[in-house]
Amino acid sequence: MKLSCLQENLNKGLAIVSRAVATRTTLPITQNVLIATDQSRLKLAATNLEIAISCWVGAKIEEEGAITIPARLLTEFISSLPNDRIDIALTQRTLQLKCARYEARINGLDAQDFPPIPQVGDGIATKIEVGALREGINQVTFAAATEESRPVLTGVQLEFDGDKLALAAADGFRLAVHNTTLLSPVKDKTAIIVPARALNELNRFLTDQEEPVEITVNQQKSQALFRLKNIEMVSQLIQGNFPNYSQLIPQSYVTRAVVDRAEFLQTVRMASIFARDGSGIVRLVVTPGVELTPGKVNISARAEEVGDNVSEIDALIDGEAAKIAFNAKYLADVLSVLHQKQVGLETTTSSSPGVIRPVGANNYIHVVMPMFVQW
Repeated sequence: MKLSCLQENLNKGLAIVSRAVATRTTLPITQNVLIATDQSRLKLAATNLEIAISCWVGAKIEEEGAITIPARLLTEFISSLPNDRIDIALTQRTLQLKCARYEARINGLDAQDFPPIPQVGDGIATKIEVGALREGINQVTFAAATEESRPVLTGVQLEFDGDKLALAAADGFRLAVHNTTLLSPVKDKTAIIVPARALNELNRFLTDQEEPVEITVNQQKSQALFRLKNIEMVSQLIQGNFPNYSQLIPQSYVTRAVVDRAEFLQTVRMASIFARDGSGIVRLVVTPGVELTPGKVNISARAEEVGDNVSEIDALIDGEAAKIAFNAKYLADVLSVLHQKQVGLETTTSSSPGVIRPVGANNYIHVVMPMFVQW
């Protein structure tokens, strides 16, 4: 193998694939990155056997070849080089790198021993706009479980139906559902569970993308491929049945309070300072206005040994007065991923789930279980 490429491009490519390099593993070669010539480009690939990321970098290829090199060592060395041309040559299992007045030799392992990067060719295929996918991932993945006790809850369900895509995540205490539109419809209704970690990694790559993302799902192999410009990510799917979340969404409310999202978020964060020592609980008291005066939402938190705080924000209230308590983090999480100016909080009783919906958008719903407190 003999080639040359720019340090900036190689450094960026290594940063992308290194997200899939295994950290703790019984298979040492998965701590390496695969470097191979692919037609007239340089291909970089890494896998931790759950996700595999491939990235193509522009290069001037003189001789074909492939090798795997310790990912951390290579990434750190390349990132410390000046922004100049790098000449790369492979002699047996040693990769020689030259850039300006710097050079290094790194010993690698045979590319043939590297786990094969899955090829997801068959299955349902569709496309989605980058912005739509980013928004969907941002608004649901935080609600997925982090504990492995129920594996299906560590993933996000993607349900493809015609030209519609529904993303849903739940951890037993909250549920986030985002509906969006596909650019090309699928023939068969399909639901898969993608690890939330994989979608968060994918989301990192979407910031620099403009072209639509191609999605291919092969349920027989239990794999999903996300193809971007110069980047491909293959994720293993989570086996199991996702909860029937439509049953968890309240169909009516007794009280609905419409508030300014940014103001609500600020007061919840303020209350969470005191809530830290009080099980993370914030209390909400909703009071309808009298005649033409606006209603109020009173937000408070207290910790026995520390103290308490109380804030009040204006609200447009439909229905009765209400009291309900939530985990402060759960409220802050959802309010910080929405971008609409106002949100609606719908409640039924103090022991029933609360529902948060952005005002002016009907494609997102968030359900939060209440905390039980003595009023």
